[in-house]
Amino acid sequence: MVAAHQATTRHLGAAYPFAAEPGLGGEGVLVGRDLFGGVFVYDPFVLYRRGVLSNPNMVVFGQIGRGKSAFVKSYLWRQSVFGRRAWVVDPKGEYGPLARAWGTEPIALHPGGRLRLNPLDAPGQGEESAEEVARRRGELLCSLAGAGLARPLTPAERTAVELAVTEVSKRSDEPTLPLVVDALLAPTPEAAATVHIDRAGLAADGRSVALELRRLVAGDLRGMFDGATSPSVSLGGPVVVLDLSAVYHSAALGILMTCAAAWLQSSMRRGRNSGPVLLVVDEAWAILANLGVARWLQSSWKLSRAWGVANVAVLHRVSDLSAAGVAGSEQVSLSQGLLADSETRVVYAQPPSERAGATALLGLSETEEELVGRLGRGVALWKVGGRAFLVQHRLSVHERPLVDTDARMAAG
Repeated sequence: MVAAHQATTRHLGAAYPFAAEPGLGGEGVLVGRDLFGGVFVYDPFVLYRRGVLSNPNMVVFGQIGRGKSAFVKSYLWRQSVFGRRAWVVDPKGEYGPLARAWGTEPIALHPGGRLRLNPLDAPGQGEESAEEVARRRGELLCSLAGAGLARPLTPAERTAVELAVTEVSKRSDEPTLPLVVDALLAPTPEAAATVHIDRAGLAADGRSVALELRRLVAGDLRGMFDGATSPSVSLGGPVVVLDLSAVYHSAALGILMTCAAAWLQSSMRRGRNSGPVLLVVDEAWAILANLGVARWLQSSWKLSRAWGVANVAVLHRVSDLSAAGVAGSEQVSLSQGLLADSETRVVYAQPPSERAGATALLGLSETEEELVGRLGRGVALWKVGGRAFLVQHRLSVHERPLVDTDARMAAG
């Protein structure tokens, strides 16, 4: 006869061999298997509605070949079952098969190309006041110029940008970057009088910014964001993929990704009644590497709930957040703030050199720190709110062609 064992209800759950973490519920996308028992289902919109999460944003970390891209792509595909749309900034051109499976073609942008997106597009009629629209446009342009100049803008430069945006917005229902550059180089007497300066003085204040933005208009980056949005660009499909692979090796990649993300966000606000959207920024390190655009990205992240958007940033290493600038800099603080504004963190295998940094940034326990260095392919540590899960992502045979990034290696 087996001897009786007495225990409190607090400890009985651990002692009973068939007990398992209750998970996050059964409503939403099936991700795979919880290695501590059961299946793992996750949906940020459901969890936000239930009060489990205070924001729907996600950050995904993972070394190349460990399964992070397969997870992100299959996750977007499975969300389509629930009528969710996906919008992707794709700097490497890897989301084409996923878009085509949805019946759409990626929007491929390249210098001198025929397709253009206007990052200064405004929200729909009555969505925001004219002053708010002008403020957002000015904020974006200051971020882009600051990133290109590799320094913060001076108060005089910021003022010149704001006045140029205001003037152009008055004259045109569809302001574009060329119009703003012209307004910076040749300001109106009315704009100059606003700050009690002559036209020559205001032009001098904005000249460096104008010449930097001119790179997107007439320089090596022309032909992508320097005009009205092309009429042929379709937003009707369940997924919109912006393919920036033609400029992936450009030093200005972060600036171009920011333009693309700004256009997507404006488009979302124009169609905000069409349901929740997942916005994926792949290779997000390229945006975080520039202080001005990192500021813009974090402010956008904070507006996710108001827009009905779940942002997903995809990075290789946890240290990408610290590598955005020198230790203690605003750049690093902004990058880490992005993490603070993402209550879901998905961590695939990290190299041994990353363990200490991952522990500090993600608040890992000793056991979790040990795990992130030994995770197998397709297995990730999920931190959702204050809870942790060890999840093995599963792919169906039908999904594998949509997520495969090893075709060229296999062909050899």
